[in-house]
Amino acid sequence: MANLPDMGSSPVRIAIVEDDDELRTLLRKRIERAEHMHMVRSFSSGDDFLLHLNELQADVVLMDINMPGKNGIDCVREAKALRPEVQYLMLTIFENPAYIFEALCAGATGYLLKSTTAEELIDAIRDIHKGGSPMNSTIARMVVNSFQKEAQQRINDEQLTDRE
Repeated sequence: MANLPDMGSSPVRIAIVEDDDELRTLLRKRIERAEHMHMVRSFSSGDDFLLHLNELQADVVLMDINMPGKNGIDCVREAKALRPEVQYLMLTIFENPAYIFEALCAGATGYLLKSTTAEELIDAIRDIHKGGSPMNSTIARMVVNSFQKEAQQRINDEQLTDRE
């Protein structure tokens, strides 16, 4: 594999962008208790996150979608262009396929629901840091179904005669 980060050498540096104070605190505590993880900073808005992006030393950013001001998808789109080495993991309540695909197209490398357990979240952070794209099974199924529908449509289009 090509130059993937070595989990043994230094902890994964994590930032959180979440407007819900209680959830942001809970996420921070989960990360602080995990081995080989270092909580760098948390932000209550996407605007605040983008304001401090240049000085932020994070490997993985947990990003909410629905926030006041700039939403998480727009934040990822803007941040990925400026800091492509950072991995963005969407952590949201939305199972809407439009949000999923927009987030992935914007530059997110993973997509989890907020109902994800603490253990699954920590595993997902490790996975994304090692080069994976964590998604819970519901989200993965939506992605697979979308690709299958698109492929079937192309097959159907190719079977049309010139006149059709």
